[in-house]
Amino acid sequence: MPDDSNTVSPASRASAADLLAARLHDPKKYLGLHFESGQWIERLFAPHASQVWVRTSDGWQACIRAHTQGIFEYRSAGPVPMPVGIRVEEGGKRFETFDPYAFGPGISDDDLFLFNAGRLHQGYRVLGAQPMVMDGIPGVRFATWAPNAGRVSVVGDFNRWDGRVYPMNARGASGIWELFIPGISAEALYKFEIRNRDTGHVVVKADPYARAFEFRPNTAARVQAPAGHVWSDGAWLQTRAKQDWLHAPMSIYEVHAGSWRRHPDNRFYSYRELADALVPYVVECGYTHVELLPISEHPLDESWGYQSTGYFAPTSRHGDADGLRELIDRLHAVGVGVILDWVPGHFPMDAWALARFDGTALYEHEDPRRGVHADWGTHIFNFGRNEVRSFLLSSAHYWLSEFHFDGLRVDAVASMLYLDYSRKPGEWLPNQFGGRENLEAIEFLRQLNVMVHADFPGALTLAEESTAWPMVSRPAYLGGLGFSMKWNMGWMHDTLSYMQHDPIHRRFHHDKLTFGQLYAYTENFILPFSHDEVVHGKGSLINKMPGDAWQKLANLRLLFSYQYTYPGKKLGFMGGEFGQWREWNAAGELEWKLLAEPGHQGLSRLVRDLNHLYRQSPALYALDFESAGFRWIDCHDADQSVVGYLRYAPDGSYIVVLLNFTPVPRPGYRIGVPADGRHEEVLNSDSAYYGGSNLGNSGAINAQAKPWMNLPFSLVLTLPPLASVVLRRS
Repeated sequence: MPDDSNTVSPASRASAADLLAARLHDPKKYLGLHFESGQWIERLFAPHASQVWVRTSDGWQACIRAHTQGIFEYRSAGPVPMPVGIRVEEGGKRFETFDPYAFGPGISDDDLFLFNAGRLHQGYRVLGAQPMVMDGIPGVRFATWAPNAGRVSVVGDFNRWDGRVYPMNARGASGIWELFIPGISAEALYKFEIRNRDTGHVVVKADPYARAFEFRPNTAARVQAPAGHVWSDGAWLQTRAKQDWLHAPMSIYEVHAGSWRRHPDNRFYSYRELADALVPYVVECGYTHVELLPISEHPLDESWGYQSTGYFAPTSRHGDADGLRELIDRLHAVGVGVILDWVPGHFPMDAWALARFDGTALYEHEDPRRGVHADWGTHIFNFGRNEVRSFLLSSAHYWLSEFHFDGLRVDAVASMLYLDYSRKPGEWLPNQFGGRENLEAIEFLRQLNVMVHADFPGALTLAEESTAWPMVSRPAYLGGLGFSMKWNMGWMHDTLSYMQHDPIHRRFHHDKLTFGQLYAYTENFILPFSHDEVVHGKGSLINKMPGDAWQKLANLRLLFSYQYTYPGKKLGFMGGEFGQWREWNAAGELEWKLLAEPGHQGLSRLVRDLNHLYRQSPALYALDFESAGFRWIDCHDADQSVVGYLRYAPDGSYIVVLLNFTPVPRPGYRIGVPADGRHEEVLNSDSAYYGGSNLGNSGAINAQAKPWMNLPFSLVLTLPPLASVVLRRS
């Protein structure tokens, strides 16, 4: 074919040069259908084609090759039918499609406005890869935010990853680029190729709004077909919306999907295989909720999902998005809620992902004193940027809307609140008032919580926040951050510190058991024994316990008894419930073989019975966040390392809890109680059924009319060694 480029105008020649150099900023001014010099010109770029045809009202008409590198043109006195159909011959094969530049913009001005204002909560329906039909033609609309780009192109396995082929159209000053490409099918792989307008530097980036990715270590996004799963949890969602969660039981099983179970060859379980195994296990154990460590796409297994590169994509390690929907639906079907661990505080520095997305600090701060977490080797989101807030709010909305999660556990909130978090003097910048508070992050968290509670009735937000920041779990309209609940990290650290002491020394640390009541009702607290406490050399939960194997198991039974009877909702990490010996290892499954051993079977039975006792006893949950639900019987018996307390239900009924933190039995131990009558021993962690020595109180004790400890009646009972006794007035 001849090179006819000399017949075109200088402006067209310049545009052709920009196109061929992958610098074309405004492709619709050059490609597609135009009226120039008294004629209509349909201009196409097909660098790998030997011939191109355009469909006219008279049939297919051949294009001329306007440039040897693949610019084709069809010229006529009248316009061709829209959308412009084209036929391409490439490598001896022919296929038919439509000109991408024949379609108008698909993103509304309202959505652009909301995005730029930080108020677009459903950005996942606007940006990214959206399969759709435009002008009757199926295809995919691609869109991304790159305000400092001079050119953005869609590249993928459908155009040989050639950034010249599909340059995108800029949407004014919004910073958004979009292009509808006909004929792209689900599962197609793609990325965005971005040229920075100032430096000319070219980067190839994964789509921030991608709904699916290749299996690691590959990093391309994958076009995701619309969801095929048909939900059956309508009744669950209606009940959730009406539930009084403040006064309901909540016992959370924290799960890392990649290491809960593995196949014999160490392959990951799929989401559906997890459902087959996890759902009946959680029901048997009696948990009310499952919390999944981040299952958003992440490149490195060892990050456990906390360094996410796919804020809208379930990790491909376990299959497709519909598999995750099925897992959640099946948990809902048996009455179990599902919480997602979500990470809006930071993101990894991988060059193919969010970092310096358009060649500039876009999602992060430019200044490392604001934009880098040195401890974690990650970037910090720029919460003051409207478009970043739209991105993060849309991510939260996506998981709750598209996957029916019942809440978000927000990771590392403390790192978001403080500008000097884990920084030395001179390594951080103060806010506009000279303080250390991250004002933009605070406002973002409030917006997040307001959105979740308004749009998803009954859904919860749980803060991992380890400082004394006030009103974390108080409504935003009262000046709080607006979270539903907050992890009680102080209680957790004090409790584990106490339990690690040899029982002979616990008398000197008794305050670690009692101090928590001084602040127990300042927040809506969750009592966590999480994954962070069983990794990085900290040892497994059972190996934190002192003594021989029997004592370790007894101490762990006592620890769980304390957690389940103390005010606050409950969280335990997988493996702890049956006493896994080794530290958690994300590269392999839990030590399930231990369940064949009597001591570990007994511990597992205890956790199951604690869950069921907890859920069946309003005194153990209904007033978790109110001082009226708790009273010390005796918090001063440090010499014997015994504590006793009452838990009250709203109707005045109560449960008696006694905890003996030494291996010394305490016969004839007198305690005060509020009422006379028979007190049934509803749980004794020293029962032989749980692996204990079977020392107890023959099932029940009658109260005596002898006042004790400022209470009108009293009980005399036996406290077993390293054990709990729980009594209910019958």
